[in-house]
Amino acid sequence: MGKYFGTDGFRGEANKDLTYEHAIKIGRFLGWYYGARLGKKAKIVIGKDTRRSSYMFEYALCTGLMASGADAYIMHVTTTPSVSYITRVDDFDCGIMISASHNPYYDNGIKIVNSNGEKMDEETLLEIEKYIDGEVTVPMAERAEIGRTVDYVSGRNRYIGYLISLSKYSFKDVKVGLDCANGAAWSIARGVFDALGAKVYVMNDAPDGFNINTDCGSTHIEHLQKFVVEKGLDVGFAYDGDADRCLCVDEKGNVVTGDHTLYIYGLYMKERGKLLNNKVVTTVMSNFGLYKALDKVGIEYEKTKVGDKYVYENMVQNGHRIGGEQSGHTIFTKYATTGDGILTSIKLMEVMLAKGKPMSELAAPVVFYPQVLKNVRVKSKPEAQNDPDVQAAVAKVAEELGDTGRILVRESGTEPVIRVMVEAGTEEICEKYVDSVIDVIRAKGHLA
Repeated sequence: MGKYFGTDGFRGEANKDLTYEHAIKIGRFLGWYYGARLGKKAKIVIGKDTRRSSYMFEYALCTGLMASGADAYIMHVTTTPSVSYITRVDDFDCGIMISASHNPYYDNGIKIVNSNGEKMDEETLLEIEKYIDGEVTVPMAERAEIGRTVDYVSGRNRYIGYLISLSKYSFKDVKVGLDCANGAAWSIARGVFDALGAKVYVMNDAPDGFNINTDCGSTHIEHLQKFVVEKGLDVGFAYDGDADRCLCVDEKGNVVTGDHTLYIYGLYMKERGKLLNNKVVTTVMSNFGLYKALDKVGIEYEKTKVGDKYVYENMVQNGHRIGGEQSGHTIFTKYATTGDGILTSIKLMEVMLAKGKPMSELAAPVVFYPQVLKNVRVKSKPEAQNDPDVQAAVAKVAEELGDTGRILVRESGTEPVIRVMVEAGTEEICEKYVDSVIDVIRAKGHLA
């Protein structure tokens, strides 16, 4: 990761960590990099979520792009996966999404995708950072070379049509709840489910610039749980601010996580001979219960570092078709290059309708193991992680747990913290083993 861009873009509090000057410079660099540098006029598409500062960043990016000679195509309020899709199918040089995903309204972020709709490569992001820090210069466009803005709401509408086309079944008479998190799904999700014939019940679809993710959406799933039960719905889906993730609620009000989704759709693919390589891709944070359930049905799996970026990279490199995170980022590489919450909803509906089973029955084989995760502040993450005595303590826990649980010790990517996590049959067992490792870290003098 670079100085400004992490695994999911440049993110921070608006006009504090991420300022409008940053946005102008990002626009200036991208407009030149994909345009004048190559002797052409760049075409770059922009989308945004519903937070108040997204409008400021949209105008700042457009200003920078036009000043460098690029044309900026504006999709307005739309989802991250829609920007990825339109960038790819409409031959844009790159795409920009303005969103801080599930963060509160006062944060924002700038995500950049390449012409294939994939997250921008590290090398290009580092070049942008050099420009932001004044290490390189970019010429201004002049006269006829100055760029313009183009209204491109038609791109969002075409993406809606694409989603509708992916459903193999009518949703007629299925009662579906949608929690749009007062975010980008507000302008898309209902239209998709209405077009497919569902009886749609929507909540948190009145964004005001400040209420995005506030006590709603996938980070506050309890409200959808209550909504589904009270309304007697068949299923519910909750999105985050930019709708690249989806959590589900079954007809009984139980949460169906991203791990459940990987099992439900992975098994559905296997049964139809569509699960290439007989593998799903997870991160190391998927619950042990998912792996036990996959083992029982003969599905193999690979584990990556935390972050949907790493999941997607693994899938592309190895030809896998489904992967994701417990938090609800699910990637179907046949249909998308990023996590897509609304697409995930459609795919879960497909399994329900194809099998004629309620969501609770489809998710039942995945029984989550209790989990205890503790963060330990340390003087040096590598020294603590690589200490022979710490490693011996971890190995001892793994041996004692055997196939009844697991231990995971990993470094935080952003803080001086070691995360110690154990999943086992009871919370008491988890606590005991987590504390046993932390005791060794403490005894060896690694605590900060």
